[in-house]
Amino acid sequence: MSVAIDVVGGKWKLHLMWALSASPQRFGEIRRLLTGVSEKVLAENLRQLEASGVVHREVYPEVPPRVEYSLTPLGEELAVALRPLEEWGDKHRHELLGNLLASAS
Repeated sequence: MSVAIDVVGGKWKLHLMWALSASPQRFGEIRRLLTGVSEKVLAENLRQLEASGVVHREVYPEVPPRVEYSLTPLGEELAVALRPLEEWGDKHRHELLGNLLASAS
């Protein structure tokens, strides 16, 4: 489990996996989907996911160059493995948020 957590750990990587699981995305599209992420942090996280082999960066020879990010087969397999975690969070969202609010009081 620690290997998988190392790949998707941090604030934005799970969000990136979610954004890319739907379809290949350009940098600007990802940035619009992930409100609050800076360009620097987004680029850094994409590079880390690419280095891990779960994200593919495709540069199209156009002027200006077009770059798309997508999940590799390894990334798609990881996205499938993460779905039950997403479903668990959706199922227990209200309870968990209520507990967090209660403990902050």
